[in-house]
Amino acid sequence: MKKILVLKSSILDNYSHSNKMADYLIENWQNNHKDDLITVRDLAKDAVPTLDQATLFAFGKETAMLSDEQKVARALSDELISELKAHDIIVITAPMYNFSIPAQLKHYIDYIARAGETFKYTEAGSVGLLEDKQAVILTSRGGIHKDKPSDLIVPYLTQFLAFIGINDVQFIMAEGTAFGEEHTQQSHLQAQKEIDTVISTKNITAK
Repeated sequence: MKKILVLKSSILDNYSHSNKMADYLIENWQNNHKDDLITVRDLAKDAVPTLDQATLFAFGKETAMLSDEQKVARALSDELISELKAHDIIVITAPMYNFSIPAQLKHYIDYIARAGETFKYTEAGSVGLLEDKQAVILTSRGGIHKDKPSDLIVPYLTQFLAFIGINDVQFIMAEGTAFGEEHTQQSHLQAQKEIDTVISTKNITAK
């Protein structure tokens, strides 16, 4: 049995192209692999707070030294990290907002990037602590940005995921969603084919 964590980050709910991609993956994965467990966390509906100084300090202190507010923030970070560690495949929706990821997803990243939990520093540099996991990034864009300098999402998420130890990363894109219904449909069909391949082959290295 595999455990899949789906992280939604779009603020557009049912209007979201990336959410539609995620819902397609969830439905078809469940239909094809009934024994697998899928957990969905919607970062737009259940938002992670903005990282501030007090919260950052809370991540590195002993629990007894924390204020009540810091304990709440620390507990949320612990919860998110435990959830991440418990799953084999991480599916992340990353719609392009102003050339980058939504703030909701960035706040999540800030809460799971913790020394000693998801990475560590060594004399040779930082080392990711999350092993044997795969990430599938479902990203939608109003324009066409693949392999262009305007696409800041692919290099950023590739870099961050590698930083915490996830190097098996696949990007599935629905581009040109602002170019009209016909173009949008074709883009979604192509994305669905790529999602189907992931589902049918269970192309993962997670154990």
